[in-house]
Amino acid sequence: MERNELYPIFLKVSNLHILIIGGGNVALEKLTFLLKSSPNAQVEMVAPMFRDETIELANKFNIKMHNAIYDASFLKGKHIAIATTDNVPVNEQVYHDCRERQILVNVADNPPYCDFYMGGIVTKGNVKVAISTNGKSPTTAKRLRQFFEDVIPENIDDLVKNLNEFRKTIKGDFEEKVETLNEFTKGLVNKKEK
Repeated sequence: MERNELYPIFLKVSNLHILIIGGGNVALEKLTFLLKSSPNAQVEMVAPMFRDETIELANKFNIKMHNAIYDASFLKGKHIAIATTDNVPVNEQVYHDCRERQILVNVADNPPYCDFYMGGIVTKGNVKVAISTNGKSPTTAKRLRQFFEDVIPENIDDLVKNLNEFRKTIKGDFEEKVETLNEFTKGLVNKKEK
């Protein structure tokens, strides 16, 4: 069986600078995805044209938009780039420009030209679950996201906050604290009896 070897991380994109190249439907999808998860994301966009919906969303979140054709100068000071154009040579140029500058890059719908994938995300307060299909099936990630949205209780954030307060009261070294929390929370996972 093939194995997903991606390493999941949660980025503080309010501290990073992101460039989205493109202004069409895919750019709007990526911008929406970023801002839904991280409303304070530091994003700029560059494209010769932008959809009205993209302009509206960008204005709402103070996203800087460059009405221009992409060139590598737009990557200056960026940590992440997301190429969304329907022009394959431009997307591939973005990839190569990013690799030369050690900038993480995602070329939409082109897994070999991606350092990372933007998977499905479920957020309930402080709890966030990210879902990856290793770039193989965004539709499966979407369905899993819908499943987790249904099964993770709305009050999970209350539990997280209460456990954080409880953690502060536990005495002992790190291992003792972990053991205490593990014992305290093991009832959260329903194990099927055989």
